[in-house]
Amino acid sequence: MTTATALTTAARVADAVKVYGVGDTAVRALDGVSVAFPAGRFTAIMGPSGSGKSTLMHCAAGLDTLTSGAAWIGDTELGALDDRRLTLLRRDRVGFVFQSFNLVPTLTVEENIRLPLDLAGAAGEAEWIDALVDTVGLRDRLHHRPSQLSGGQQQRVAVARAFAGRPDVVFADEPTGNLDSRTGGEVLGLLAGTVRRTGRTVVMVTHDPVAAAHADEVVFLADGRLVDRMESPTADLVLDRMKAFEVPS
Repeated sequence: MTTATALTTAARVADAVKVYGVGDTAVRALDGVSVAFPAGRFTAIMGPSGSGKSTLMHCAAGLDTLTSGAAWIGDTELGALDDRRLTLLRRDRVGFVFQSFNLVPTLTVEENIRLPLDLAGAAGEAEWIDALVDTVGLRDRLHHRPSQLSGGQQQRVAVARAFAGRPDVVFADEPTGNLDSRTGGEVLGLLAGTVRRTGRTVVMVTHDPVAAAHADEVVFLADGRLVDRMESPTADLVLDRMKAFEVPS
C-alpha cells in the first residue's frame, strides 16, 4: 500500500500558463509550470511575492482556469469539466483551508465541520468525523460557535472541515497567516500529523520558511516558473534557498 501511494499523484499541472490582462498590461503569473503533487504527502509551495505560488494553487484546485496547459485532480482533467461538474469535483474531492478561517458564524463547531457533507447531502462516515474531532482536539468545543473560539481553535475547525469528506487533496492558502507563531506551529503540526495518520494529501502555499519546514517537500517558484524542489526541508535550508531569489539593489 505504501508503494502504491508513493506512485499516485493527487494533483498536477502540465505546461501551465496563466496570463492576467491583455496587451501591454498583461501579467504572466504562470509561465509553463509542470509539477505533480504526490498523494499521501505534505507539499509546500514557496516563492517571492509575485512568483505565482497562489495562482498555481488556485489553478491546481480548480478555483481559477489556466490560459493554456492542463490541470488534473487525480486522473480528472479540470479543463474538460463544465461549471457544474467542476463545482461537484471541488465539493467532493477537494478540501480548502484559508488564512481567514471562513467559518459560518451561526453554526456550531460540529456543524461547521460537517458543512461540506451537509451541502452534498451526504451522511459522512461517523468514525472518520469522530477521529477528526479528536485529532484537532475540539471534543469539548463541539457546541460552541466561532465567536467563542480562539483564532487557533477556529483554524482547527477549518482543518477538520477540509478533511471531513475524505478529499483527494486539501489545499491550504497561508493557513497560519492570522495566527501567532506558537498557535501557527500547532496548526502546521496538525496538518502534517493528519497527513501521516490518514494518508491524505496537503498542498500549502506559504511565505514562511518555518511553516514550510513542516512539509515533506517544498516546491519553489520564481517569476511564474518552477525553479527548484527540496525534500525533507528545514527552516534554515528553505531560508537560504529563498535568499537566492533576492536581487541586490
